[in-house]
Amino acid sequence: MEDTAGSNPQSLGFTEKLKSWLSWSWTYVCFIWFGMVLIMIYVLWSPLKLQETLTSGELRQLLIFEWWYFRKYGTSFIEQVSVSHLRPLLGGVENSSTTGLFASVNGEAEPRPSVSECKVWRNPLNLFRGAEYNRYTWVTGKEPLTYYDMNLSAQDHQTFFTGDTPQLRPEDAVMQKAWRERNPQARIRAAYQAIEMNHECAAAYVLLAEEEATTITEAERLFKKKTFLLIKSFICSVFLSTAGKDINLLVYIKRRLAMCARKLGRIKEAVKMMRDLMKEFPLLGMLNIHENLLEALLELQAYADVQAVLAKYDDISLPKSATICYTSALLKARAVSDKFSPEAASRRGLSTAEMNAVEAIHRAVEFNPHVPKYLLEMKSLILPPEHILKRGDSEAVAYAFFHLQHWKRAEGALNLLHCTWEGTFRIIPYPLEKGHLFYPYPGCTETADRELLPSFHEVSVYPKKELPFFILFTAGLCSFTAMLAMLTHQFPELMGVFAKAFFSTLFAPLGFFADKMESFMPSSFWHQLTRI
Repeated sequence: MEDTAGSNPQSLGFTEKLKSWLSWSWTYVCFIWFGMVLIMIYVLWSPLKLQETLTSGELRQLLIFEWWYFRKYGTSFIEQVSVSHLRPLLGGVENSSTTGLFASVNGEAEPRPSVSECKVWRNPLNLFRGAEYNRYTWVTGKEPLTYYDMNLSAQDHQTFFTGDTPQLRPEDAVMQKAWRERNPQARIRAAYQAIEMNHECAAAYVLLAEEEATTITEAERLFKKKTFLLIKSFICSVFLSTAGKDINLLVYIKRRLAMCARKLGRIKEAVKMMRDLMKEFPLLGMLNIHENLLEALLELQAYADVQAVLAKYDDISLPKSATICYTSALLKARAVSDKFSPEAASRRGLSTAEMNAVEAIHRAVEFNPHVPKYLLEMKSLILPPEHILKRGDSEAVAYAFFHLQHWKRAEGALNLLHCTWEGTFRIIPYPLEKGHLFYPYPGCTETADRELLPSFHEVSVYPKKELPFFILFTAGLCSFTAMLAMLTHQFPELMGVFAKAFFSTLFAPLGFFADKMESFMPSSFWHQLTRI
C-alpha cells in the first residue's frame, strides 16, 4: 500500500541517495555546459559577427520559450535558475523582511503585509543564555544565537517589562539600554548599575539569572530571590496603576522557575507550577505555557493528562504549533506502533486505529514538514533559537530538541513515522498553491529561518526549489542545436568537414568490430548470408 512503501529502509535510502546524486551531478553538468556555451559565444563573437547574426526571429523563439515556461511554472526560467542555483553558490541571502515584536507579548505582531504569515514567535522552551547557550560556546567556539534573534529578545524584554509604564524610573531607563547592548558583559554591568539604584529592580535580577548564572541552580536561586519582592511590589502597584509591568515580570519569573524545576528533575513540582500559573493568569494564553506543560507531562508519561491538555488547545479556532500537532500524532501512534508492521499492513490493510495514527502523522507533517528528518535523525540537531517561525525549520529544531526523547520512549513510534511521513507529499503535491488541512505553505520561511538560525546550520527548505529534468534537458538541447545551426550558417564547408570527422570517429569502433568479425568468419559466409 502507499504509506508502507518505506518498508525497506536500506533500499529506500540507497535509491534516495542515487536520485540526489544524479540530480546534483546533472545540475552541475548543465552549469558547466552553459558556461562553455557562454565562453564559446564570447570567443566567437567577433569572428562570427554574432551581433549581426542575431535576428528578431531568434529573439522571438527565446521569448516564446520564456513565455511558455512562465505559463507552466509561474516564474521566469532565468529567474528560477538564478534563485535556485546561482544565489546559493555565490552565498547570497535575501534580507529578512520579517519585522515586529514577538507575538507572545500581545498576541499580534505588526509585520509588513507582504510577509504577515512569516511572523516570529517567542520560543516557549527557550534555553538560558548563561547556563546553556554560553556553555555551548565555551565548548565548541560557535555562537548558537544570531544577532537578529537576540535583537528580537531585547525588544521583547523592553516591551514586556517596561512597555506599559507611564514614566520610566531611573533603573528602568538603565535596563532599557541594557537589553540593547550586544556585549554580554556590558549587559551584566548595566544590570548591576540598576541594582545599585534600586535593590528591588526585578528586571536586573532577571537579566543576571538569564545571562550571568552559569548553572540552572544559580539561576533558580536568583529568580526565587525576587519572587516574594515582586508579589509585594504587585500589591503596592495596584494602587499606582503600574501593575501591568509587575504582572509581566511575575509571570515571566514563575514560568522560568517552573522550567528550572523541570531541568533539575523536579518534574511534578514543575507541572504544578505551570498549572497554577495557567489558572492564575488565564488571559495570558498567548504565552503558550501549555507547551511547557505538555513537555513536562510527556516526561512523566502522564498520557491521559496530555490528552486532556490537547483537547483544550488543539481546537480549530486556536493557532496551531508543531508541539500541538506532533504530540497529537505521538499519542495516536503510541496506541498502535508497538504492533505495527509494514509487511502485515500491506497484506491486510490498515485498521481504524492505524489509519487514525497515519492521518495524524500526515496532519503534523503538513503543518511542519521539517520535523521528521530531525526525529528520524536524518539531520543533526542544534540548540534551538530564542524565537521560532511557525511551520519553519526553526520551529522544527526547537520541537525535536525537546521531544525526540519522548518519541524514542514510545516503542515503534519512530518506525511508524518513518514508514508513513512521506505519504503526506502525495496528498499535497503543490504546497505553495493549496493545502489539505491547513493554509498553503508560506513561501518566505527560508529567508526568515536563515536569520533565526546560526550560519553553521544547514537550513531545511520546503518545497525544494529544483528545476524539472525536462526543462534542463530541453534548455541544453536547444542551446546545442542553436550553436550548431549558427556555425553551419557561417562556415558550411568547415562544419561539413567537422561533421564527417565526427561521424567517422563515432563509428570507428563499429568499423573495427566489423573488420574483426570478417577476419574470424570464413570468406564464403557473407556470400551465403546475402543469398539467404
